Amino acid sequence: MKHLLFSLALIAGTIWSAAAAEKKIVLIAGRQSHGPGDHEFRAGCLLFKSFLDRQPGITSVVHSNGWPKVADAFEGADAVLIYADGGGGHPAIQGDHTKILNALAKKGVGIGFAHYGVEIPKDKGGAEFLEWIGGYYEHQYSCNPMWSPEYKKFPDHPVARGVQPFSNRDEWYFNMRWTEKKPGLTPILTAQPSDAVRKGKYVYPHGPYPHIIEASGRDETMMWVFERPDGGRGFGFTGGHTHANWGNPSQLKAVLNALLWIAKADVPKNGVEATATPEQMKENLDPKGRK
Repeated sequence: MKHLLFSLALIAGTIWSAAAAEKKIVLIAGRQSHGPGDHEFRAGCLLFKSFLDRQPGITSVVHSNGWPKVADAFEGADAVLIYADGGGGHPAIQGDHTKILNALAKKGVGIGFAHYGVEIPKDKGGAEFLEWIGGYYEHQYSCNPMWSPEYKKFPDHPVARGVQPFSNRDEWYFNMRWTEKKPGLTPILTAQPSDAVRKGKYVYPHGPYPHIIEASGRDETMMWVFERPDGGRGFGFTGGHTHANWGNPSQLKAVLNALLWIAKADVPKNGVEATATPEQMKENLDPKGRK
């Protein structure tokens, strides 16, 4: 009987430990914007989910068309990603959303933002972004050209595991506004824009900006991670305008690795294995321009 009780206790302990190790990642996909193939927030988040849910101990949920409509959306969350339009309409600064995210951050929940989602007004959300993820896109300080950075080298960091050199043309933002707490900030994707890129018209507002030109020859950061002083984690990823670019295994891997990392889950030795098929890349696209 003692052996049976011991075995049952061991099994119960194992089940409890497995349950305790579960990590929940909440993916918030913004409302439809732009034309077909661009700003496909829902399709992108569902693609992330398809690979995240294959990872041991990971569960993910996608909330489409903006801020979650259910009251318990963040219950048990270990990480939150917002992949959506930003600026003045950013989901993070509507109503009491900043307060909600701040409370999550203070509990140690990881927070990430992708593409336009890294842009926030300086005087409404800027300070919080510096605290949550260590940087943000500031209007007329940062810039958003369409260009093809060459990502050739990566830091010794879990988020960079398995990421191979790659390049694709996208709206890669750079010249972020950075936190002064630099010890917690680690650039993941860096490249050097050419002078032609720096002198371009950008997307909006049209450049060139003198301070961007004056930084000629400087490496720029297009993806970064941040370890907050309280131990919480965050990241920013500036690409993701063009949905087709998620078909690049290294771009996809970098973001999936980051989602695991901010959730404080183990990142596999070679990163998350993620190669999207052509069929997967066509799934869940918004019905933009369709009759």
